[in-house]
Amino acid sequence: MIRGRVSGRLWSTRHIGTLPAGALLEVETESGAKLIAFDPLGCADGEAVLVVQGSTAATWFEDKRAPIDALIIGSIDEATAGAPAAKRKEGSS
Repeated sequence: MIRGRVSGRLWSTRHIGTLPAGALLEVETESGAKLIAFDPLGCADGEAVLVVQGSTAATWFEDKRAPIDALIIGSIDEATAGAPAAKRKEGSS
């Protein structure tokens, strides 16, 4: 998965018929790279998102053969990456 932030939208009035309902968004990754991802969730500009690429993105839609290479699969509400994990107390599960 790739973590990124929505940095813009693309508008396409003409496209192939197998493209599902959703939006094409520009996403800037943590490394600064930009990619175009299909958004079935309705994410907003500036929103932190999780993106998958390749066959996982292309085969997500069961009812259509979607020509999608990058798919937004989640909106990040909170991230604690880089923070040390809390130690579990003995006896807790």
